[in-house]
Amino acid sequence: MQKIEHIGIAVKSLETSIPLFELLLDTKCYKTETVENEMVKTAFFDTKNGKIELLETTAENGPIAKFLAKKGEGIHHIAFEVADIKKEMARLEKEGFVLLNTEPKKGADNKLICFLHPKSTNGVLIELCESC
Repeated sequence: MQKIEHIGIAVKSLETSIPLFELLLDTKCYKTETVENEMVKTAFFDTKNGKIELLETTAENGPIAKFLAKKGEGIHHIAFEVADIKKEMARLEKEGFVLLNTEPKKGADNKLICFLHPKSTNGVLIELCESC
């Protein structure tokens, strides 16, 4: 793993949260995007030391909706940049980590992604990211 790529934060509303985080981080949101296969709308902020990704659900049964219902707004995941996602997935699986998908999938911000089950990472949802 090369570095922390971003921290994902589940929010109820991007409309409300984007201005809040622009003030907090003293930077503008540089990108919003809908990721259909993840049932989420995202907003990104570059802090120069890593990115913040806000996540709003687009479906009542989506993973962010479930997270918000169970835990409320807050940190959802930590994403790490990797050079070769398939190689890193194979390494982690061999080490006993549980992958939530068997193949990388397209994620937000032009990335290939894979999530690790929080039960195998001390309760933290980990995302692997490789730039496309």
